[in-house]
Order: sequence, then structure tokens, then C-alpha cells
Amino acid sequence: MAEQAEQVDPQALDEVVAFTSELIRIDTTNRGGGDCRERPAAEYAAERLAEAGLKPVLLERTPGRTNVVARIEGTDPSAEALLVHGHLDVVPAEAADWSVAPFSGEIKDGVVWGRGAVDMKNMDAMILAVARQWARSGIRPRRDLVIAFTADEEASAEDGSGFLADRHPELFEGCTEGISESGAFTFHDGRGNELYPVAAGERGTGWLKLTARGRAGHGSKVNRENAVLRLAAAVQRIGEYTWPLRLTPTVTAALSELAELYGIEGADPAALRSGACDADALVAELGRAASLLEPVLRNSSNPTMLDAGYKVNVIPGEATAFVDGRFLAGAEEEFRSTLDELTGEHVDWEFHHREVALQAPLDSATYKKMRAAVEEFAPEGRVVPYCMSGGTDAKQFSRLGITGYGFTPLKLPLGYDYQAMFHGVDERVPVESLHFGVRVLDRFLRTA
Repeated sequence: MAEQAEQVDPQALDEVVAFTSELIRIDTTNRGGGDCRERPAAEYAAERLAEAGLKPVLLERTPGRTNVVARIEGTDPSAEALLVHGHLDVVPAEAADWSVAPFSGEIKDGVVWGRGAVDMKNMDAMILAVARQWARSGIRPRRDLVIAFTADEEASAEDGSGFLADRHPELFEGCTEGISESGAFTFHDGRGNELYPVAAGERGTGWLKLTARGRAGHGSKVNRENAVLRLAAAVQRIGEYTWPLRLTPTVTAALSELAELYGIEGADPAALRSGACDADALVAELGRAASLLEPVLRNSSNPTMLDAGYKVNVIPGEATAFVDGRFLAGAEEEFRSTLDELTGEHVDWEFHHREVALQAPLDSATYKKMRAAVEEFAPEGRVVPYCMSGGTDAKQFSRLGITGYGFTPLKLPLGYDYQAMFHGVDERVPVESLHFGVRVLDRFLRTA
């Protein structure tokens, strides 16, 4: 395509930094339970798109919980459309723990600081900057692009991507694939290599509510039906359980490619699929890169919340707990049956929130083009597939038959802990990383 020879203009590089900072200043903290208001950020994004000649629509299930959707028409009407999406909400930030005000959007020493700098107002800003550059230059992609900025990703997504997928599927007509957060970032492996993991899978979300029931009574009396004790025993079993190894196609490919890079023998895909080699031992040989794989070798279940009783001398008749459970593609039934065993006779469990596990193909033209776009601007890097341990809005959009990839390109300096920025203190992103992201995103979307 002729557009491939063109370069990102200086205005787009300035805008991605300004937009990231300005979006951070719009406090869209999602505290859960509906306590969030994304509308000011949605209006900001919609205004930037409208200035580029697009026709964004604002949609709400709940007042103040606003989503933005716009479409850029491609040059090939027969081509399948691509969804490009980012969420507008952020997790809470305790200002006293930060070295800068978390919603200041401060730019200092070549770095943009604030909650959302990585998760994920940086990507929102990249999308806006690319769309606006195209409008200035008269560029059109080959396939239709549907841009979506969503509410409520940091909670249930019921007011965001879930609402859009269920109530407004017509806006995503023709979309078969999508890209969003957590992929194509620099991972320094400690051996001098720069890895760029592109997400081609997500574990499923299985947030659980456990309820133990027993016989209420006086705290001074013998009680063999103590709900608190029953709950505590179940929580301990769940927390201490070692889930069996389960290798998905994405994890198998990632382990095989990394083993090849490091000259580790015995990790070819066939051996991994058959169980002929010890995957845990192979992962242990990867050094720092093992952190890309360790969380997604198995299902997981981590107890996170407990609630029981109202007075120290009263044994309650009921006690509850919450568990953050995650399951791999193809392993949900095992997850359910194992929880039945671990909770035991006197404790019931139910899904507090459930979303599917995802698996995206690595032999698709889209994955190859993502790889090519990264390698063009980071030729010293090595693109590898990986599976996210958590989840994104791609889960909800999968209801529409949209295959999701994690692709938020960032070139990061040595010593920058990208993973720690997610929901962490002093979240920040280098200006040069944003510039790289715009260049790579622009190149990928032009050729996709």
C-alpha cells in the first residue's frame, strides 16, 4: 500500500502525549458497585473524534456510565471490520501513597504520570491521535475500523462492553477481530533480549462467592456446626490447592518460541502437547521471561475477601467469602468440579461474576501484521505470543463473534516494570513510549 511509506506527523506525536495527560486529569475512578462516572472522559474522546470528521455516538445503560462508538470506513467494502477498543475507567488511587498527585497528568522528565497512564488511557490517546492524523492526511484503512471507548471495564463491564455487545450489536456489524490492551510492550528478559508479547488469549474470569451455613449460638458454648470454621476450612483448602498443569495453544507456542530463543531443548510443540516433557521445569529455565508464563500454566483460585459475624460472643449462622478464580480455555469444567470438591459438604459456591476464557489464532493475517508492525519499529525485538492471566473487554465482545488480541504497543526502557504499573502506585508512561505506540499502531491499522 502507498500509505506504508508515509510517516506519523509531529502533531500526532504531540497529541498522544497531551491526550494521555488530559484524560488522566479526568477522574474516572471505578470503585465498583456502580460508583463511577465516565461521561466527562467519553465526551472528551467524542469531541476529539468529531473534530476529525467522525460521527461518534454516546451510549449509556446507566446515567453517567458513558460509552463512545465511531466507525472509520475502509476502502474495501468486502473486507471484514476490525474493532479497536479501550476503556475509560481506572482503578482507585490513594494519593498519600503516590509521589505525584495521581490525577494530575503531570509531564516531567519525559514521563506522563497518573492513574491510567498504562491502564489504559495511553491506548485511548493513541487511538485518538491516529484517527486525527488520518483525517488530516486523507488516509483511509483497507477495512472498516470500529472505535469503541468503554465504561466499567475495571468492574463487571455491565455498563460498558457487556451493554454494547448485548444492546447495540449493530454498531459492530462486520467486526470479526479486535485489538485492545496489554500486548506488544517491551519485556527486558535480563539476557539482553527485548521481547514484545502480543496477547492471543485470556484466562476466563470466575469470581466466586462462598457461603457457609451452620448453627448460630453463644460464643461460649460448644458448637460443632460453626459457619465461620466451616468457611475457614474451605478457604484454606482452596487457597492451598495446586491446580494441575494445562497448556493452551497460546501458552504452548509461547513456551516453544522462548525455549528456541534460549537454546533450551525438548520444548517443541508436539512434546509439550503430549506431556512428554516437564513444562514446569522448562519454564523455570526461562529466567525472567518465566513471569510471562507462570500465571497461565494452570487455573487459579485466590481467596480475597471474608465476611462473618457481627459480635465477638455470637457464633453466626452464616459466613461468606470471595475468591478470585481464573480458568484456562478448555478448563472451565475442571474448575467447577474441583471447586465442588474443595468447598465441601457445608459450603456452597456460586459465580459472583463469570466471563469466558479466550483463545485467538496465531496463524491469522492479523497476528502476522501486528508482528510485522512491531518489528518494523523495533527490529532488535522479538515478538512472542502470550496469554493474559486476567481479562479485558474482549470477553464481552467475543459474544459478537469477535476474536480479541492484546495490542497496545509501547517501547519501554530497561528497568521500567510495565506489569507493576497496572493498578500500582506511581503509574506512569514515558513520552517516547507513546510516540512508539502511535507509530506502530498507525502502521498496523493502515495495513490490517
